[in-house]
Amino acid sequence: MLALLLALGSSLAYGCADFLGGLGARKAHVLRTVVIAAPASLAVELLLWPLLGASFSAGAVGWGAASGLASAAAFALLYRTLAIGPMNVLSPVTALVSAALPVAVGLLQGEHLGAAGLVGLPLALVAVVLVSAGDRAGSARPSRTALLLAFGAGAAIALQLVFLHQAPTDSGVAPLIIGRAVSSAVTLTVAGVMRRALGPERPAYATSAAAGALDSVANLLFLLAARSGDLAVVAVITALYPAGTVLLARVVLAERVHRGQLTGLGAAAVAVSLLALT
Repeated sequence: MLALLLALGSSLAYGCADFLGGLGARKAHVLRTVVIAAPASLAVELLLWPLLGASFSAGAVGWGAASGLASAAAFALLYRTLAIGPMNVLSPVTALVSAALPVAVGLLQGEHLGAAGLVGLPLALVAVVLVSAGDRAGSARPSRTALLLAFGAGAAIALQLVFLHQAPTDSGVAPLIIGRAVSSAVTLTVAGVMRRALGPERPAYATSAAAGALDSVANLLFLLAARSGDLAVVAVITALYPAGTVLLARVVLAERVHRGQLTGLGAAAVAVSLLALT
């Protein structure tokens, strides 16, 4: 139950971070937003170090660095995927892959689900797809390249979560610090190389920094959830993060919530209830 609550908190934090990051990216190139968000995220994790401790063992450093590289790859692939579009077709593909791969890893590692979990887990996967999809009316069919990029983005997100889960349980926040340092270095390097293509617009500093801070909170809650529960359950609950983004967009921006997304939100509520019984 604790793992489930932590995973829900992680999902909500990821959804809020994505919403704020999206707002920031409306005012400037997305890389300018990330240049602010990444250091803010690392600063939060460094502040957590004295509170939660950190053991920089070989396993913590290795798996943390791997998660950081996967995070940087996820960002690049996702950005390219959404640039090609159509977003409302490719986003569900990315979300489904990012949820399904950690579930498969967890089950292959010997995790077992009760009867309620065997129903709740696939229902949660369906909810992930429905919540992350928008109105598909008039959508063009995605190209093979776009589908491959969407699959790659989802796989990179999944690998980031799996690598964090593989880090030693007594390493504290060390994997998060190493991972964020690596992903920040990669992202800042890319931003420096592409600086002429980023445009003159300044990012929304406060919004971007808040997005980075929330992303760190989401990573921490996921790590704690994965250490206290099954990866299969924690990953699929965390992957429901588009629900938070959708609801915030409705409340703050008055964006329409489509019928399929409402169905997904209902399915998510039922799935979480079933998984709580596992």
